[in-house]
Amino acid sequence: MKHVFTFAVALLFATTAFGQTPVITFDKTTHDFGKINEADGRVTTIFEFRNEGMTPLVLSNVRASCGCTTPKWTREPIEPGAVGEITVTYNPSGRPGRFQKTITITSNATQPTTKLYIKGEVIPKPAQPVDQYPVKMGELSLKKKTLNFGSLVKGQNKMLKIEYANPTDQPVTVEVLMREDDAFIKPNVTLATVGPKQTGELQFALQTAECPLYGPITVQAYVMVNGKRNMTNDYQLTLSTNIREDFSHLTVEQRQQAPIVEVERDIDLGEIVQGKKVVSKIILRNAGVNPLHVRRVVVNDENIKCYAPKSAIKGGRKGEIKLELTNNAANTDTQFSRNLTLITNDPNNPVINIKLRWVAK
Repeated sequence: MKHVFTFAVALLFATTAFGQTPVITFDKTTHDFGKINEADGRVTTIFEFRNEGMTPLVLSNVRASCGCTTPKWTREPIEPGAVGEITVTYNPSGRPGRFQKTITITSNATQPTTKLYIKGEVIPKPAQPVDQYPVKMGELSLKKKTLNFGSLVKGQNKMLKIEYANPTDQPVTVEVLMREDDAFIKPNVTLATVGPKQTGELQFALQTAECPLYGPITVQAYVMVNGKRNMTNDYQLTLSTNIREDFSHLTVEQRQQAPIVEVERDIDLGEIVQGKKVVSKIILRNAGVNPLHVRRVVVNDENIKCYAPKSAIKGGRKGEIKLELTNNAANTDTQFSRNLTLITNDPNNPVINIKLRWVAK
């Protein structure tokens, strides 16, 4: 009998405590915006809730599942029987297509975590000329400022284009300027004079056989608008490619007779005094039969200069790359490393990365 009495008291206590806890209820937990236009901007809905408990309800946090959704909510305690609001705003900019987002509410209610949902479909805004040609060069508008021809073998040709438009009410003249050393890329303007609201193309034909270099190559071209010669970054185009040697035609016998480059991949130059220039060497050995040609030495540091051998390295012989490094580091006792890329006619290892290390003293 005593146990029955104890159980009844515990049950009564639990029921009483439960009844004194805030209870949060919503008229709706999901809102469907339906189809909305991206061009119309943000959309908002309000979720109304009521405290059906016996003590004040406090929302400690309301969190959206992504930054495109912003919730605002009643911060003060909601008395029993009173009503509060959660305002949810969704930003459709740059988010075409269907969406569903979650809003998580944390409170002191009997159910401490509640989830709300918004969904809909964003109709993308129509493309505008300003969106299609975002790069401004004076009176001219371009779709982009860079072209990457990708990786090509020597002898391969490729043409790429940049579309342009004249958004003004007057004719615009267009011309492309390039350095004579970059004549392996030939520009062509489809409309030297482009009328109002007209479009044209800047075409660039890459002829790799005419390029004296191997490896990564970046050149600049400049757009001259209405005869104004402006060699600044605002009018600059960047063209890039990577030119590789073609070994696909080699026979089995030719590969057996091919040059084989041997070189140390990690070179420690020791301590270098700040401001001092150091001259060093990188020794190459041709372990193959046919002559080894160093096509190019690439290093992306203006304080390092490399000079490839002027002549081919015969089979079984050694050659050297002359290296000049100036330590212009402002800090002392600092370790440095730079990557040097060696490009040769070794068909099995045409590109070799070498690490240079030194300590600024």
